[in-house]
Amino acid sequence: KLSAMKTFLSLAALLSAASLANAAPPTCYSRVLSLSKEITESFKELQTSKTEDSCVEMLPRLYLDIHNYCVLAKLREFVAYPRCERVLEVSELKEKARSLYTIMISYCRRDLVFLTDDCNALESPALPPIEPS
Repeated sequence: KLSAMKTFLSLAALLSAASLANAAPPTCYSRVLSLSKEITESFKELQTSKTEDSCVEMLPRLYLDIHNYCVLAKLREFVAYPRCERVLEVSELKEKARSLYTIMISYCRRDLVFLTDDCNALESPALPPIEPS
């Protein structure tokens, strides 16, 4: 029984090592992409929530496209917005935006490629085409 147990443990360790080798760590690009999507979705939810605080309506728009160089200025603007400090969701969103900015300018600076610097595209993003019905 002892040798069967050793064989089982060896096989389990081998399978664990193989599965870890196949699980690629997130890249800088994938982390920035996922965090920007998370922030954009959280901002949309905040805008549609029925919060009592009118400052939420006055927040700078937060549509993020990490391929647009202007996203860095957009993140700085959002984080520096002086109002809504007492709204927990806004503070959390600002912290995520600050993290994304730091990741983009520090850790991933050499890995990112900006395809445009169209700041207006971040103010009024193109809507996806409407499917014909």
